[in-house]
Amino acid sequence: MIRVLFFGQLKEQLDCAALDLDTQSIATPSTLGALLQYLQRAYPQWCDQLQDKSLLGAINQTLVSSEHRLLDGDEVAFFPPVTGG
Repeated sequence: MIRVLFFGQLKEQLDCAALDLDTQSIATPSTLGALLQYLQRAYPQWCDQLQDKSLLGAINQTLVSSEHRLLDGDEVAFFPPVTGG
């Protein structure tokens, strides 16, 4: 199982805070980038938001690149860049 979390404005735009992907019943994406592509195919209504190049991704609470490999049991988070003041 891979747990996917959405934060900030992205969560509001998708109207989804989290979803679980059963790695036994689907062809599990191998990288963070492949997961984004999978989500765009599985949820075409999310394409515009998930194609945003400024979107950040983290695996197990660590920011990673789109080439980072996924493992069963990972927690993946996607969120827009955060600015402070």
